[in-house]
Amino acid sequence: MGSHCSWPFSRPVAPLCYDSVGESSIKTHLCASLRHTRFLFSADLLWLVAGTAVALKMASTSRLDALPRVTCPNHPDAILVEDYRAGDMICPECGLVVGDRVIDVGSEWRTFSNDKATKDPSRVGDSQNPLLSDGDLSTMIGKGTGAASFDEFGNSKYQNRRTMSSSDRAMMNAFKEITTMADRINLPRNIVDRTNNLFKQVYEQKSLKGRANDAIASACLYIACRQEGVPRTFKEICAVSRISKKEIGRCFKLILKALETSVDLITTGDFMSRFCSNLCLPKQVQMAATHIARKAVELDLVPGRSPISVAAAAIYMASQASAEKRTQKEIGDIAGVADVTIRQSYRLIYPRAPDLFPTDFKFDTPVDKLPQL
Repeated sequence: MGSHCSWPFSRPVAPLCYDSVGESSIKTHLCASLRHTRFLFSADLLWLVAGTAVALKMASTSRLDALPRVTCPNHPDAILVEDYRAGDMICPECGLVVGDRVIDVGSEWRTFSNDKATKDPSRVGDSQNPLLSDGDLSTMIGKGTGAASFDEFGNSKYQNRRTMSSSDRAMMNAFKEITTMADRINLPRNIVDRTNNLFKQVYEQKSLKGRANDAIASACLYIACRQEGVPRTFKEICAVSRISKKEIGRCFKLILKALETSVDLITTGDFMSRFCSNLCLPKQVQMAATHIARKAVELDLVPGRSPISVAAAAIYMASQASAEKRTQKEIGDIAGVADVTIRQSYRLIYPRAPDLFPTDFKFDTPVDKLPQL
């Protein structure tokens, strides 16, 4: 035999492929790999290798075919639907429960963020946090309960303080506070993420040194709400935090200056739908109040007034003209403004009331019968 592989073609030649793996392809691959070596395999050895590969392939296929397959006796070709809660396999054609007690391959435990229990039932940690230096992939040691967990002085032998840097620990506490505040006023996750990013930028710049992290977190939440187009008032942020309105306002101005960013001006339309929804007012009253507030601003009837007080006065006027009337106190509690503020804004727009209502508004109380205050 020479340096090239010579095949004894007197033997029976197998088909070119066996389910994408055949003798011919295996021989070609082996010859190509052996040409670069100085070893010479006999044709019998190559025949043995090829035959073994094909035999293993066919044996594995036959074992898969031999496994029992759960099917509906009436509709064997139907794709069964699995009810994960009940653990049943159901035929979509006739509704027959073909198999029961199906093993659930999902997670064994669920983690609830609002749980206050000391023991976490989750067997895995939280997802990686890209805002922290180590991605929050540190090991946390649980609190010991036995005598072996404490030294002779009663101190715990294992501490978690060294597993996380001080900056990461401060940011983790701030992120928890931000999540708690957002949950209290039902803010979505995208606002929480934006708030966390703002806090991280401010914390790393160290431009607000000396300010409390809770105050910075509250101001970042206020900025994130305005940047995402769902602004909240300072009083709403104060209601869910432990910081005064004055301190949040100071941090708000300092953060805008430090990050060289800006926020859009708030308008009456930003609060109208939320205020009317909390007051359980119908859609017609909400549209009328929005129209009244917009026309009042266009006609320059409320110079120097905040959009919140203008929106509250417009809601009061629209509700008094409809069948769904609301008092100044009810509106003030929802909008977070005093009754006197609502009356002052209402007096400014009352003289032009006929020009402020939409043309298709159905009056339950005529304009000339509205309260003059």
